[in-house]
Amino acid sequence: MYDFYFLKKGTVANTVYSIVESFVEIPIAFYRALTKELDSGTKPQTTAMSGLSRDMDSQSRKRGTHHFRRVENTNMESESLFPHIPMASSSHRGHDSDEDDRDGGENGEKGKGIRGDLHSIMLLMFLYILQGIPLGLSGSIPMLLQSRNVSYKEQAVFSLVYWPFSVKLLWAPLVDSIYSQWFGRRKTWLIPIQYLMGFFMLVLSTQVKHILGDDSDGDGGSGPVNILLLTGIFVCLNFLAATQDIAVDGWALTMLSRKNIGWASTCNSVGQTAGYFLGNVFFLALESADFCNTYLRSEPQPEGVVTLSSFLWFWGIAFFITTTLVGLLKREHMDLDVDPDQGIVETYQILWNVIRLRSIISYSIILLTSKVAFAASDALTGLKLIEAGMPKERLALFAVPMVPIQIALPLIISRYTSGPRPMSVWIKAYPFRIVIGVVYCLIVYWATKTQTSPGHFPWYFYVVTLAMYGLHQVAVYCMFVGQMAFHAKISDPAIGGTYMTLLNTVANLGGNWPSTVALGVVDYITWKSCSSGESCDTKLTKEQCIEGGGECSTSVEGYFILTAMCTVIGLLWLKSRTSRLEQLGELPEKAWKYIPSSSSSSSFSNNVHSS
Repeated sequence: MYDFYFLKKGTVANTVYSIVESFVEIPIAFYRALTKELDSGTKPQTTAMSGLSRDMDSQSRKRGTHHFRRVENTNMESESLFPHIPMASSSHRGHDSDEDDRDGGENGEKGKGIRGDLHSIMLLMFLYILQGIPLGLSGSIPMLLQSRNVSYKEQAVFSLVYWPFSVKLLWAPLVDSIYSQWFGRRKTWLIPIQYLMGFFMLVLSTQVKHILGDDSDGDGGSGPVNILLLTGIFVCLNFLAATQDIAVDGWALTMLSRKNIGWASTCNSVGQTAGYFLGNVFFLALESADFCNTYLRSEPQPEGVVTLSSFLWFWGIAFFITTTLVGLLKREHMDLDVDPDQGIVETYQILWNVIRLRSIISYSIILLTSKVAFAASDALTGLKLIEAGMPKERLALFAVPMVPIQIALPLIISRYTSGPRPMSVWIKAYPFRIVIGVVYCLIVYWATKTQTSPGHFPWYFYVVTLAMYGLHQVAVYCMFVGQMAFHAKISDPAIGGTYMTLLNTVANLGGNWPSTVALGVVDYITWKSCSSGESCDTKLTKEQCIEGGGECSTSVEGYFILTAMCTVIGLLWLKSRTSRLEQLGELPEKAWKYIPSSSSSSSFSNNVHSS
């Protein structure tokens, strides 16, 4: 039994406000202090991008050109392995100090520092938390599917749910350009989008048991999983979340005062990560009957504290209530100087011309092929550990000790990526990450041999696995921070936001498609046999084997074969493409610049001044 301490009624509001204020101010102040310190010499990824933003402002004023004022990236490559928290980086453009004094943001408060924008910062943080919920659920569903013995081909189909965030550049100009002025430029999209997200969650909460094949008695897993319907729903949900992200990023530019615009990137990173944690780690722990019976209950129950249905229902209601409050109580301030109108056709023309640059074509090939080496380890290791008997909630809890590491790594690594060759760190981490993939194979094999009882492993197995996961995160972040620094270096300042988003989109696609292919291929190179002598490679033959009193065992593990193939491909890629990547790093700035013709340049400038 648990005892709870309640504060006196008269002090609850002030106490809650003080606590929230402290939790917002302290980490943000710490973040700003680190950013300011590193900015003098070596810069973390967000600082480097902010510095790039200032350069873009000054150069654009000289050249009379226009660029996006938001640079945002969500890298999902780390989400396929173990508990997956997305790496997000966002840069929102600051302004000169004289402008800071003239603009108090939507709150209309001047000279009060963060306190004048505290309510807006809290709102932004909450909106990004809401955005992270469907992302976290998308990461937890594969673990639930694995416990229902779905095939890896079906897992490959579900992996498509991550793609909307990787290709949102395709419709971002529409969100920036089409709106109702009387309702608000960003609220035009935000309010209906969040209502739709809540509607999807409420509808899914009533049907998810049937979709997952759970019977009416709640025993679970007795029927087939409707993977196509489940994937379609989550693709739509993540499409809405990606669109909400575009709207919230744009609203942050006018919601915060110009002095505090830098806090938007912190709200993005912290809020989205917190939402992902709630939808993934927190949900999987409370959904697990074993975890709840061990740590939260005095009497065992057949289900966890929450179910997927109840979790979806709760957040569906939360989306409706909070969206209504935002729509009624939060006014939007239109400022075309800070957040100018974007030309739809013009933006797509710029993207097309940038894509045709020879340097971009060559670099895009590198981004689209480099992650093949890690496809098996990133996409399959966590699922194979669950298949070997590790409880999914324990696997999800691996994310908890990684949080401080994931916060510190970009700050540390950025010291080595701020020079003229940021991709040198990326190149050095590449073979290290290949080796970790091989070690993961050994851990999965070890998991099948070291269980003391079904689902229970010795403590040293968890220590070794967690240590390797930590080393994997070091390699992932070395590549991620180096890549982001290189993108900041080569982006054309005249069209910086468009350029950066394009590069990040290609990079995200380069991480998504190999994982989808790996999940789809592994079943075809895995051979299983029943103790009675027949094959049990498919789910149907496996059920027939078990019903006949036999035992289905793996004769040839496709995961090991696929990892070996990816390792060989990775070593060949490293040998053949490293020199080309180094050559791209040495190219002059003009090789990366899009130079419009005189006629289009004149039209481009006229459109900017008219807006």
